[in-house]
Amino acid sequence: MENKEFFGLLCEKALSLGAYKAAVIPVSDVTTERSFRTLCEQNVCGNYGKNWACPPDAGDIDELIGVLRSYEYIFVYQSVGVLEDSFDIEGMAEAAKNHRALIMNVIEQCNKLVFKRRLYLGAGGCTLCEVCAKRTNEKCRHPDRAVPSLEAYGVNVSLLAKAAGMKYINGQNTVTYFGAVLFDR
Repeated sequence: MENKEFFGLLCEKALSLGAYKAAVIPVSDVTTERSFRTLCEQNVCGNYGKNWACPPDAGDIDELIGVLRSYEYIFVYQSVGVLEDSFDIEGMAEAAKNHRALIMNVIEQCNKLVFKRRLYLGAGGCTLCEVCAKRTNEKCRHPDRAVPSLEAYGVNVSLLAKAAGMKYINGQNTVTYFGAVLFDR
């Protein structure tokens, strides 16, 4: 299957699973910034040091950027949740839950496709387990299935959205989440 056809198949599959938009771009179009590790250290999401797939346990930022750069393509998809207003915490939580389900469905479908290699990235920390083993001082239960965040790999998601032809913010009273699959054909 030619690249263009394969990329179209990936995007169609994500859209059929509930993604708002999807695109495949070369990894060379992805902007990475070491400063995103500083944002993680501020622990805005609450996962810093509490999730094996998040900093500081996800790995050295330069090494992770190097891993990202070693791939040829990135399949980017987004979901958009509609909120009652900008303070709709329950709506944001529901949209995050729906996005996590989308990530798991995309992974399930991508596991059926042939890639030389692949790496799944998501929004925020890995949520594969209800309680990350890091919080109970255990080793990661599923290191082969963990889904680190785009930001842990230094990805500037707002610029990734632009490179993929998407909006980072999709209007008033919405919340947008991103997921990605790094891959080689």
